[in-house]
Amino acid sequence: MTAPSTPSVAAPPTASRRGLISALMLVAAVCVAVVALVVLLPAARSDPYTRSTLQLSGSGERGEQLFLINCAGCHGIAAQGLVGPNLHGVNSRKNNRQLIQQVVSGRTPPMPRFQPEPQAMADLLAYLHALT
Repeated sequence: MTAPSTPSVAAPPTASRRGLISALMLVAAVCVAVVALVVLLPAARSDPYTRSTLQLSGSGERGEQLFLINCAGCHGIAAQGLVGPNLHGVNSRKNNRQLIQQVVSGRTPPMPRFQPEPQAMADLLAYLHALT
């Protein structure tokens, strides 16, 4: 003979289940905070030079003149690359902040450091964006 089966009834939440839910909510909150920091912190930390440069509209013609005077010796008259790399399509490889930092820091040897006035840097960015 078999024992009669009892219908299963949902047990009330236990302390361990509530603890798990609390832990998951805490992990979700931490993830949201990390994402917010990753997105917002770089913009908040950008230096005044970069911020002022990015607020300006550049002239590709003036940027080309600056390029020919300051950059063509290493990057070539047509920006095709010599000692320095080919700059055609550089704006698809680096964003404007990265381009500015590359120019002003000379981060990649043998590139020297430059810090043109913000308007001149905006002009240079306009020229670099025109290179395809």
